[in-house]
Amino acid sequence: MKVTAVFDIGRTNKKFFLFDKKLKEVHRTYTKMEESKDEDGFPCDNLGEIIHWVKHTLEQYLKQRKYDIQAVNFSAYGASMVHLDKYGVPLTPLYSYLKPIPSEILDRFYTTHGDKWTLSKETCSPPLAMLNSGLQPYWLKYTKPEIFKEIKWSLHLPQYLSYIFTGLPVSDFTSIGSHTLLWNFTKKDYHQWVYDERIDRILAPVVATTTMVLTSHLGFRLKFGVGIHDSSSALLPYFIFANVPFILISTGTWSICMNPFSIAPLSKKNLQNDVLKFMQMDGRSVKASRLFLGNEYKLQVKKLHTHFQKKSKYHHSIKIDWQLIKRLRSNYQRRFHFETIGASRQIVDDHSLDIFRNFKEAYHQLMLELVELQIETIEMAIGKTAIKKIYIDGGFIDNQIYVQLLTEYFSDYKIETARSGLGSALGAAIAVSSKELSEKSLAKHYELKRQKLKVKTKF
Repeated sequence: MKVTAVFDIGRTNKKFFLFDKKLKEVHRTYTKMEESKDEDGFPCDNLGEIIHWVKHTLEQYLKQRKYDIQAVNFSAYGASMVHLDKYGVPLTPLYSYLKPIPSEILDRFYTTHGDKWTLSKETCSPPLAMLNSGLQPYWLKYTKPEIFKEIKWSLHLPQYLSYIFTGLPVSDFTSIGSHTLLWNFTKKDYHQWVYDERIDRILAPVVATTTMVLTSHLGFRLKFGVGIHDSSSALLPYFIFANVPFILISTGTWSICMNPFSIAPLSKKNLQNDVLKFMQMDGRSVKASRLFLGNEYKLQVKKLHTHFQKKSKYHHSIKIDWQLIKRLRSNYQRRFHFETIGASRQIVDDHSLDIFRNFKEAYHQLMLELVELQIETIEMAIGKTAIKKIYIDGGFIDNQIYVQLLTEYFSDYKIETARSGLGSALGAAIAVSSKELSEKSLAKHYELKRQKLKVKTKF
């Protein structure tokens, strides 16, 4: 069977997929890796372990000869760069995008290169410190100059994964345009600060995301893609089976609301609320609002399990109770002190879990508060665009309370969930495929399901 192989590298799971000639998934495997620490003791992904797993996995499936691998591509999370010396050897750990940048470095940057919000508007990137991955080489230049001097290329993670096999250093629009602070969306070129700091000299040439490199690996002739940023990749299949303007809510550690139909420039208010733009394969922009939903959910649910002395997966058994929702709404107050989102939310002073009668009540309250924030980010992504449909995919489609509360609120929209666990892998396969995919086959594969309220909510 001739197949396309895709490595989908996420923060939590590292996955490997095989797709047949119709891009139907025929195999997958995944692994989880323990985090490493950088030279400052800050947690980060273990780059060496990722490289070993990717190389070993591909070698294993090539030598099995059960599948005839024709092409290989890579999808990976953004805001991460690999800095290589002239021999192609990584000079640094794979720094986490959560690693703080010293305030004096950020102050120096904005003092030198202009007003923070002006730069943000021009690059469609809110000021996010290390999440603005373009600031990473800048940070190295002024904090670790001896390392910076040795950098030949700074590659975005998806393109580095391709480089491992091709030896070809490249950049692509989907990685450059992912809240990096590198790209001037109006001028369609690197921002002037990139040239002023001579960062452009270590950024690889830009190629089309559909570029394929034919090379020999372990005696096999393979076509390697140049990699794609996971958010852009996740969006690709929806263009095939959507016949009206839509937004996609891709849920997981981050919940990212993507609107590829907005042409309005970002306002300062948008930027201050973590709304940004990233680029599709062809350089067109996508408006996106982000919420650290899955991360906060995990933190809070763990607290609930501990407080109410429940087993770690107990929350999976909780189904929506509309009567309980009605009671909580009748005297609604924000009770949860969130650690990673909604810092400006006004909550009641006493946010002890003792105020709740049981786990079920506390869990419903938690979901009401999280969905409240989710609704805000969805509305920011929609803006004034004439959206007709909302797709939801990722881990939260299995959270009945989350899906039902959104279905209730956005009752004027057609809401569909996509059950496919492919994430961004299918998009990466599409990017290097010449096959025409049918709406019918994709919709079936994705198990698209129209959402309706489970009960009438006329209380």
